[in-house]
Amino acid sequence: MAKSKAKKLREKLTREGRMNPAEKRSPFVFTDMRSRTTKTKKDHLYQFKHKNHQSRDGNDGSFYFVS
Repeated sequence: MAKSKAKKLREKLTREGRMNPAEKRSPFVFTDMRSRTTKTKKDHLYQFKHKNHQSRDGNDGSFYFVS
């Protein structure tokens, strides 16, 4: 793969003995700051709204019609 222009510049700076800007990054850059919550009842129902899953008693809502 090709190297990006920014990566080439960072490598050039380290070769010349200067500071690499990537080393000054905050450790919080790599953390996922989104708050995670459990799904609500509405979210759970909406997830399976159009799927035909089998229920516990074996009745999945499908039928076989013979004439």
